Amino acid sequence: MKNDDLTIHMFSLHGLIRGSNLEMGRDADTGGQIKYVLEEGLELSRQPGVGRVDLFTRRIDDPTVSDDYSVAVEQITDKFRIIRIPCGGRKYMRKELLWRHLDEYIDKSIKFIKSEGRLPDLVHGHYADAGYVAMWLGRLFGVPFIFTGHSLGRSKKRKLLSDGMTEDKIDRRYMIEQRIETEEEILQSADMIITSTRQEVDQQYGEYLSHQFPTFRVIPPGLDLDKFYPYYHSQLSEKEPDEELLHAHASILRELERFFKNKEKPLILALCRPDKRKNINGLIKAYGKSRDLQAMANLAIYAGIRKDITQMEDNEQGVLTDMLLLMDKYDLYGKMAIPKKHDFQLEVPELYRIAAESRGVFVNAALTEPFGLTLLEAAATGLPLVATDDGGPRDILANCKNGELVEPSDTEAIATAIKKIVADPDLWDEYSKNGLLNVREHYTWETHATNYLKEIRTVINDNPPDKADASKTPTAIGRRFAKLNHFFITDIDNTLIGDDNSRLDELKAFLETHHNQLGFGIATGRTIDSALQILAEYDLPKPDVMITSVGAEIYYGGQHHPDRGWAAHLSNHWNREKIRSLLEDFDFLEYQEEDTQRPFKVSYNMDPAKDRLTQVHELLQKNRCRYTMIYSHEQFLDILPHRASKGKAIRYISYKWNIPLSSIIVSGDSGNDAEMLRGDLNGIVVGNYSHELDRFRGQRKVYFADAECAGGILEGLAHYNVKAKLENS
Repeated sequence: MKNDDLTIHMFSLHGLIRGSNLEMGRDADTGGQIKYVLEEGLELSRQPGVGRVDLFTRRIDDPTVSDDYSVAVEQITDKFRIIRIPCGGRKYMRKELLWRHLDEYIDKSIKFIKSEGRLPDLVHGHYADAGYVAMWLGRLFGVPFIFTGHSLGRSKKRKLLSDGMTEDKIDRRYMIEQRIETEEEILQSADMIITSTRQEVDQQYGEYLSHQFPTFRVIPPGLDLDKFYPYYHSQLSEKEPDEELLHAHASILRELERFFKNKEKPLILALCRPDKRKNINGLIKAYGKSRDLQAMANLAIYAGIRKDITQMEDNEQGVLTDMLLLMDKYDLYGKMAIPKKHDFQLEVPELYRIAAESRGVFVNAALTEPFGLTLLEAAATGLPLVATDDGGPRDILANCKNGELVEPSDTEAIATAIKKIVADPDLWDEYSKNGLLNVREHYTWETHATNYLKEIRTVINDNPPDKADASKTPTAIGRRFAKLNHFFITDIDNTLIGDDNSRLDELKAFLETHHNQLGFGIATGRTIDSALQILAEYDLPKPDVMITSVGAEIYYGGQHHPDRGWAAHLSNHWNREKIRSLLEDFDFLEYQEEDTQRPFKVSYNMDPAKDRLTQVHELLQKNRCRYTMIYSHEQFLDILPHRASKGKAIRYISYKWNIPLSSIIVSGDSGNDAEMLRGDLNGIVVGNYSHELDRFRGQRKVYFADAECAGGILEGLAHYNVKAKLENS
C-alpha cells in the first residue's frame, strides 16, 4: 500500500454481517443496510488510490448465531476486511440495546486502530449508533466524519405514533429520544452526509433542527451486475452452466411448487423483512380482493427467514401471523406462497429471474421507502416494478422508467397497477427493457464509488491532518497520541505549582521543547473549570489530557472533550444520591460547596480523628455501596465510583490509547496521588509531599525528590533520564 493511498474506516455495528451468504431478513437489523455497506466497501477497495477499507462491526460469540460472527478479522480481499470489536458482552442483541455500550466500543476501536500503526483518512458511520462511534473517532483522530443514516429516528417515531404506539413505549423499545438527540449532534458534526435520494435530504433530514449544518451529497447505491444479470442470459449463454445457479434455480421452483396449483402463471413477487412498514398486508389485501388478479397471476412473498413464528419478536410475529390470517380470509391457498427461507447469495438473483421469465411483476408497497435496493435488483434482471410513491422509488422509477408508482394505502390502486403490466405484453416488454438499460446507466457500484471518492477527497483536502494541531484543537488528539511514546502526568496543587515556583519556567520550557515527543497531562482533585483557571493563571502548556475531580472525569485537547467511555465505565454500580443520603447523619462531615461536586464524586471536608474513616467505610459497606474513598491533606474526603481514581484513570488511558504504563511518568504530593504511584508507572514524589505517601519509600519505581514542586519534578525527570530518551526517540 502506498503511503498516499486512502485508508477508509466504515462502521456498521449490530454485528450480523459477513463476507458471503448474508442473512438478509433474519431480523429487523439485517435489512438492506448490511448489503449496502458490504458492497460499498468491496467496490471502494477496488478503486485506484484506495489502500485499505475496513468495515467495523460488533464481535458476537453466541451459539444462536453463526460462528462467522465471532472471527476477529475477516479478510474479504487483499484490501478489504471486516473488523469485529467486542462490546456489551458476547451475546447477539438488537441494535437498540447497543446504545449503552457504544463508548466501550469507541475505546476498543481506538486500541485496535492504534495497534495497526496506520490511522484512517476518514471515518464513515452507517446508521445512528455507528454514526455516534464514527463521530467521536473522527474528533479524536482529527479526520473527516461521513455519515449515512439509512433511516432516521424522527420519521420512525412519527410513523410509530401514527400506528398507535405511545411515546413511552416507543422510547422504551427503540431508545428513540437518545437516537434523535444523537442524530442532531451528528448533523452538527458531520463533514458530509451521503444520501440515496433527494427526498431524504428535503423531508427526512429536514425534520431536524440541525439540518442546515452539514453538506449533503446524493450518491445512490449500486448493484452487483455480475450477480443480477438479465433473465434471458441463461437462455443465450454458450458457457458451461453454473451448477450452483442451476441448483438454486431448481430449489426455488421446487419450493414454489409446494404452494401453487397453477405454476405457469406470471409471478407477483415481494421480498422484504416482516415489518409493518413494508405493508405486506396491503399487498395481500390487494391480491385477495381482486378475483381478476388471482386468475391472472400467483403471489409469492418472501418475508425474511424464519423457523418458528412463535419464537420471533413481537413486530415480526405480528406481521407473519397477519399474513397467514389474510391468506386464510381470502382463501388464497394454491395461489399464494410464503416460503420460510432463501439464500441471498444465489437464490435471490434466481428468484428475480424466475419471476421475469414468467412475465411477472416485482412489488414494493412499503408505507415509506427511503431507497429500495430490491427495486434495483429486480430491474437489473428485467422484472418490471410496482412501487410506493415515496422516497427512493420515485427517483428510481424516474430514472429507469420501468414500472408504476402507487399510493401504498390504496389496495385497489396496487391491484390495478399490477394488472396493467401483467395484462399488456408490450408494456411489460417496454418496462423490462427500460429497467435493464437504465439501471446500468444510473445505478452501479463503480459509479457510486467514483462519485464517493470524488466527494470525500474534497473533504479530506479541506481538512488536512497538518491543520489539526493538537495544541490548538481537540480533534487531533488521537493522531497526536498515536505518535507519542512517552507521557508525563502530574498533580497541580503543591506538585506542579506551590510555595516554591522558582523552577516552574524551566519545567515549562522543557515541556514545550519536547512537545512533539512527550505528552503532557494533569491529574488533579480540582474540577475542570478550576483546573483550567489555575493553568491559565500560571500560563502553563495546554495539556493533552486532563484527569479532574480526583479521577472522576477525563478531558482531551484544547476544547476539553469529555471521555464518555470513562463516564460509562464509572457508572457501573454507582449511586451517588444513596451515598449522600447515608452520610447525612455524620456531623463530622461537611458537604462541600456545589461547584466542587460532580456526577461521579461526592466531596466533604473532614478534620482528622480516630475511627472517622472507619465509620464511613462501615456504613457504606453495610449498605452494599461500591465506591473508592480518598482522604487527602488531612482535610478533603472524596467518594468516587469503585472504578475511579487518578491512577485508574491513567491506566484506562493507557489501555484505550495503547500507551505502555512503563512509558508514563507521574508526579504527586498527597494521598489522592497514591494510586498513581502503584504498579508499572514511573512515579515522582516532590519534596514537599504529605506524610500519607511515606509508605512508598523504597519502592523501585517511586522516586522521592529533595526539591519541592516543579524543581522536584525536574529532579525526577532527570532521575528517569527522560531527556536522553526523548532525544533518541
